[in-house]
Amino acid sequence: MQKFTRWIILFFISLAMFGNYYIYDSISPMADLLVKQLNFTDANIGLLQAIYSAPNIIMVLIGGIIIDKIGTRRATFIFSFLCFLGAVITAMSSSLTFMATGRLVFGLGAESMIVAVTTAIAKWFKGKELSFAFGLNLTIARLGSFAALNSPSWAKEYFTNWQYPLLISVVAGIICVAGAIIYFLIEQKVESNSENISKAETEKFVLADLFKFGLSFWLIVGLCVTFYSAIFPFQTFAVKYFQDAHGVSREVGGFLSSILTLFAMIATPLFGLLADKVGKRSLFMIFGSMILIPAFLIMTFTKLSLFIPMAMMGVSFSLIPAIMWPSVAYLVEEKRLGTAYGMMTLVQNIGLTFFNLLIGNLNDMNFASNANPNGYIPGLIIFATLGVFGILFSFLLRQRELSNKGHGLEQTTPNKIKMSS
Repeated sequence: MQKFTRWIILFFISLAMFGNYYIYDSISPMADLLVKQLNFTDANIGLLQAIYSAPNIIMVLIGGIIIDKIGTRRATFIFSFLCFLGAVITAMSSSLTFMATGRLVFGLGAESMIVAVTTAIAKWFKGKELSFAFGLNLTIARLGSFAALNSPSWAKEYFTNWQYPLLISVVAGIICVAGAIIYFLIEQKVESNSENISKAETEKFVLADLFKFGLSFWLIVGLCVTFYSAIFPFQTFAVKYFQDAHGVSREVGGFLSSILTLFAMIATPLFGLLADKVGKRSLFMIFGSMILIPAFLIMTFTKLSLFIPMAMMGVSFSLIPAIMWPSVAYLVEEKRLGTAYGMMTLVQNIGLTFFNLLIGNLNDMNFASNANPNGYIPGLIIFATLGVFGILFSFLLRQRELSNKGHGLEQTTPNKIKMSS
């Protein structure tokens, strides 16, 4: 019965994540509306994404303390409500300041909610099921991204005004809160009715613990920030880029951007199972980083179908997260796991803030908003270069893990965590 309950809990916290991801990706498919109807620049659009990430450079640490004080289920509900509130504020006014405030509020809840959900999954799933559970969670969550990016097709009639797509994101916020509430009620009932269930302590964010993490962990952090800094800032401008540089419609651009997410939805849990079966985690991460480089270069310098590079990115977007996040649980003591995930998220958001602002300003400087296809090239070269750094971090991780200071990430069953490594 407890095993069945774990999967029910996983479904509803993943449903909450569905709403979270939809709100995040709701800006990209309507970027051209913001430009045409509100006279926004690419720098303005980059700001709407960057201001989501900026507060999380600090907020994930504060959020970790909140999780420690009140537990994962209460924290998940509070942070999901902030996601909903942020979506409401963003949709209320055409003012850039007002919309940015909404994205800021959304950001205050969204990333800390992800930390709370990640901690809850680690709490309920142990051993060989962990990577698969992470993969399923990401699959359902990314269904939100897929729905948002394809909204110009299934909600085409609402893309006549900038506000209507944002109102749909408010509905996603309601779904986010509903999933969090149901998770709260189920876990509360299970834990109150069963004395045999271990009520795992929520991990604390303790700054001093950062000095106890080994080199392998920090190499994964390096991969995390370079990988997501290539993926998410690209998606911020992807639909508009496809329209300007490749002459496709908004609907086709949204579908092309969602190919990345579609691949991830299907393949993420499968790659998680594969890693559990054969190990070779660092090697898989090297391969995932390598794919990014030709993917960006193909869409920049060739006339090949855009499906090819987006499918390549989709494989990478499935492979790396499916292996990277669960690997941390093998490198860090359970009582420090919250600190570890919080630090990864913190550094990730530094990268997302910087690169969203950088790419938006680069696009404007190169007149991309005036339909000059070459204006996007500098940004795409930067994304490909981040793939090179991802290979470097993954390669160094593999070298470390094959040494006597490794944790066995390349093995089927990782070793017991080494405290001093």
